[in-house]
Amino acid sequence: MELSQDTKNILGLQLPTDPRWVDLAGISLEAILTDHAYCEQKAALTCISYIQRYSDKEKLVLELAPIVTEEWGHFRLVLNELLKRNLKLGIQRKDVYVNKLLEFQRKGGGTEERFLDQMLTMALIEARSCERFKRLSEGLNDEYMRNFYRRFMESEAGHYTLFIDLAETYVDTNKVRKRWQEWLDHETEVMKDLELRGDRIH
Repeated sequence: MELSQDTKNILGLQLPTDPRWVDLAGISLEAILTDHAYCEQKAALTCISYIQRYSDKEKLVLELAPIVTEEWGHFRLVLNELLKRNLKLGIQRKDVYVNKLLEFQRKGGGTEERFLDQMLTMALIEARSCERFKRLSEGLNDEYMRNFYRRFMESEAGHYTLFIDLAETYVDTNKVRKRWQEWLDHETEVMKDLELRGDRIH
């Protein structure tokens, strides 16, 4: 199954989510909302850590500060959805997808290389999250939940482009694009090996 052309143009992802994932997520609502909540929480904390680590990069600080607020607001929205449905925020689970991406980050080299990989990791996570939210917004049986996830889809698409832009602000554009293709190739292999589970956003 191929990604639609608009998804390819927006996200660059090379392998779409298996459509069966939406059906599994639909019957694991408590688990998928719990995992979603923790994803939003971790995104906010990661942005805070980058602001602290790269406080000399003015554009990064100014651009990520509102993202922290937005991501934490998303966490609260998902938490409220759980509570409204008399569901509980479960335990945080190991995120195999993200851990596999982190393994691909260059450990040696200079500060620029490490910064580039951090920005591209975040861009990729946001892109895949956007693709997953798009699947949920189109495939869930519950109309309310389809609309619920459409809002998240639109937000994550903006975040993906932000991290690419930050990378190109501080690193040569040709380097960014070359490394981004390497990341896309790696993510494709990660997705091929991932177990299909409906209780995970990634």
